[in-house]
Amino acid sequence: MLTLFDYLPSQNGWKVRQLLHHLGRPYRTEIVSIFEGAGRSVEYLAVNPTGTVPAIRLDDGRTLAESNAILAYLADGTPYLPSDPFARAKVQQWLHFEQERVESVIGSLRYWTLTGKLAQRPPVLVEMKRAAARRTLGILDRELSTHPFLANDRYSVADMSVFAYASRAEEADLSLEPYPHFRAWIARVQAQPGFLATMHPYSEDPHSTNELP
Repeated sequence: MLTLFDYLPSQNGWKVRQLLHHLGRPYRTEIVSIFEGAGRSVEYLAVNPTGTVPAIRLDDGRTLAESNAILAYLADGTPYLPSDPFARAKVQQWLHFEQERVESVIGSLRYWTLTGKLAQRPPVLVEMKRAAARRTLGILDRELSTHPFLANDRYSVADMSVFAYASRAEEADLSLEPYPHFRAWIARVQAQPGFLATMHPYSEDPHSTNELP
């Protein structure tokens, strides 16, 4: 059975849980207590050299890390990743966009805000992240004004990936009021059969207020 190495408050972990839920694929979970240093253990670094979550281990022992790589692997041959080369590349386009312009800005701001670390970050860095986040939301709103979903007009792992952090922008004190098409897309994603509504707050982990080792 597939093993998912996870940390429940991680929205990167949520992405993989969401796809597995859509697929109805059974898996077992191993929780990695990242704020207690478990990601830096020799055992876990053999699974994922960066020490982050999520990662998966297949039945044959092979491991794969990075949430978007995992999504692309698990979605292969399913309705959530097209078989046509160009259509697949469009999904990849948005997976790359997510890593560069969503997780790294909205995700970071959300993490700092919810774990009480925002005041410890340089104000100029915070404002740079906020400006970049607003640009990201503007791009998404513009694209979604003419398409129901991000890639090829059909729900895919591109939507799951971007949704994970972008939909939580208000938790980073970023208003979604100026982005009506983006807000409508959030509702469409939430209306998908098998949508995994359960998300876990950092407050579940008393160690999350610590800095990562």
